[in-house]
Amino acid sequence: MMDYFDALEGRDPAAREAALMAALPQQVAHAQTNAPAFTQILAGVDADSITSREALARLPVTRKHELLERQKAVRASDPFGGFSALVRGPKMPRVYASPGPIYEPEGSGKDYWRMGRAMYAAGFRSGELVHNAFSYHMTPGAFLMESGAWAVGCTVFPAGTGQTEQQLQAMAELKPDAYVGTPSFLRILLEKAQEASTDVASMRKAMTGGEALPPSLRAWFGERGVTVYQSYATADLGLIAYETASLEGMVLDEGIIVEIVRPGTGDPVPEGEVGEVVVTTLSPGYPLVRFGTGDLSALLPGRCPTGRTNTRIKGWLGRADQTTKIRGMFVHPAQVADIARRFPEVIKARLVVSGEMANDVMTLKVEAASAPQDLHARIGEAIRDVTKLRGDVQLLQPGSLPNDGKVIEDARSYK
Repeated sequence: MMDYFDALEGRDPAAREAALMAALPQQVAHAQTNAPAFTQILAGVDADSITSREALARLPVTRKHELLERQKAVRASDPFGGFSALVRGPKMPRVYASPGPIYEPEGSGKDYWRMGRAMYAAGFRSGELVHNAFSYHMTPGAFLMESGAWAVGCTVFPAGTGQTEQQLQAMAELKPDAYVGTPSFLRILLEKAQEASTDVASMRKAMTGGEALPPSLRAWFGERGVTVYQSYATADLGLIAYETASLEGMVLDEGIIVEIVRPGTGDPVPEGEVGEVVVTTLSPGYPLVRFGTGDLSALLPGRCPTGRTNTRIKGWLGRADQTTKIRGMFVHPAQVADIARRFPEVIKARLVVSGEMANDVMTLKVEAASAPQDLHARIGEAIRDVTKLRGDVQLLQPGSLPNDGKVIEDARSYK
């Protein structure tokens, strides 16, 4: 019998998919009715017909910069830009601000962001003390982790950020079992503890976020007796994915629908191909439908060795917004996708910008299944039509371009 947060993690994949697709049309209808932004974005959509991933993929993607633009446009009357279905009061206990500023509402209920699942997978258990070193100021990181710790029965010390010496004193005297916070601050704490001969040996595990955790740093923590796990969550969506004891990718949360799409588009990519993470949340309070996170990842084949049956992703692989200024003009990933769509022969395209400052060279590298004699010239014309710039065209064999999610590569020299 495997040890899971709940029975959902061990569901038959077909049963999980059926449950998600059954909930999807209800969430689309709920968003259309209760979130004014989606009343506009999903105007004319028959919610009852959105019962499959193929139908979902036909809906528009809303990206974070669009959410911010809508918030700014109606900020005087609705700081949430029409995306929230919550009203102030008991059902909205807190409001947060992320850079932008983007304002995010918190809904009521136990473990609103669903973080308990990630913390349980990281070995956090009831009765343990968690040292929470995320900021308790404006942003939701600390509260997100706190709610997850409470969901598994932990007690939380709200350490916040800074005041290293006081934090070390508290760790030595309270003897926490676990840490949550950024990996860089955890390293600072452990180094300072060693310098000051402060005993922090009670802390044997950690859940980090907000920064990358390179393998070398994870190994550094392991050499000092701390096992570190990562979670992938955002203020808008809550938990998206989490690591398990296998440390093989990240398992998707049970309360969301995840797609990986080609950057700049809403088109799902094949399993294994790097693309942008797009999430539809089943949260009634903040019903985001096809929300583009701007993060890159890829679906992993197979199941987690721990027995959890949900889909896995590779984790955070970079940012999807690759908008680049070329010869004084902005070129967007969506424009590259527009060019590629015009030609059935094109499998994949990547715009490479090279040269030195003020002497940009723009080359569209194209994987093509076949290459009619005039394909090169026609693609060149499409580049001028879409971007208003001239660019070279390089035709490649299928599979030649890197699988890194880049649609625009800035290879210019800035010396």
